[in-house]
Amino acid sequence: MNTKQTDLTYIVNTYGRFDVALQKGSGATYTDEDGKQYIDFGSGIAVNTFGTCDAEWVAAVTAQMNQMGHVSNLYYSAPQAKLAQMLCEKTGMKKVFFGNSGAEANECALKIARKYGEATGRSTIVTLKSSFHGRTIATLAATGQDKFHEHFGPFPRGFRYITPGNKEELTSVLTSGQVCGILMEVVQGEGGVNVLDKTYVQLAARLCQENDVLFMIDEVQTGNGRTGKLYGYMHYDVQPDVFTTAKGLAGGLPMGACLIGEKAEQVLAKGDHGSTFGGNPICAAGAVNVLSRLTDDLLTQVTAKGEYIRKELEGHPGVKGITGLGLMLGITTEKPNGQIAAECLSDGLLVLTAKDKVRLLPPLNISFDELKQGIAILKKNL
Repeated sequence: MNTKQTDLTYIVNTYGRFDVALQKGSGATYTDEDGKQYIDFGSGIAVNTFGTCDAEWVAAVTAQMNQMGHVSNLYYSAPQAKLAQMLCEKTGMKKVFFGNSGAEANECALKIARKYGEATGRSTIVTLKSSFHGRTIATLAATGQDKFHEHFGPFPRGFRYITPGNKEELTSVLTSGQVCGILMEVVQGEGGVNVLDKTYVQLAARLCQENDVLFMIDEVQTGNGRTGKLYGYMHYDVQPDVFTTAKGLAGGLPMGACLIGEKAEQVLAKGDHGSTFGGNPICAAGAVNVLSRLTDDLLTQVTAKGEYIRKELEGHPGVKGITGLGLMLGITTEKPNGQIAAECLSDGLLVLTAKDKVRLLPPLNISFDELKQGIAILKKNL
């Protein structure tokens, strides 16, 4: 059997895979098992920060593998400690909990909010409609999309979904005396690459401060340079009490992190939470390498590349609108987005979808030559 046949025979059918078996890659280029090459505008869904098999990242990870692999969290390890220090110093947060994914990072945030509100009898966590926070039972409950609430109930109680941008509803909920935390994405990725209004986010931050509610940001997809800032909330001139991140943090290795500010830094105590693999030295070494390279110059380039894509596509036949920040873009199209993705694949370009949009998440260091080639393919198929 070939790879596709073996996959269909033995792997649970939970993914709507594109009809290609990728074999190897370098940077923003992949090669399939037949030798055909593809320009990557997906980054493994915003994971491969510097593309695949980036030489500097590979060297950092390999060096750690040759020094020490897994060690449990019963012991201290230098890569994890260094990564936590880097994250806190770059964001102004105080503590970090490491897991393996965005869902785990968000689970940690939910537990922090619940324990924070325990003393005052507040347990409601507010999230936004069209949000996505993960596929565990609790993070599905936190996700504000009805389609994710089918089949797997009953779900944990205590979540309330509000309409993004509705300031009256936001104010009413956060001043109700029942809420312990609000969790939001400043750009809703899986929900359609929807960018939240700055005044709305700032109002949420102010109301949380005035009502002793934890202001929590889900940076799983928006984080680690993706939007042109180190973290998406930095576009909004706010400081979260808690924020979560994953995907691009370790550049291709499983790593999630929940960062906690001063208001909640002492909430979790020994035994309150844990993870066998969270923060293991190999993933931590990859993340240290990624974070050390997310410089102001690189972030400026991310912004410039996002602006280039917009300039090339705005007003192009078949394009109805573009949303997003930096290199996290959603394109509303006249043709069905699934058809466009399939036709791009046939022509050697990997793109993603999000709801009714074509979603673009190229590696942050993609060359302008590769960007131009990819945009030419995309234009052809719009």
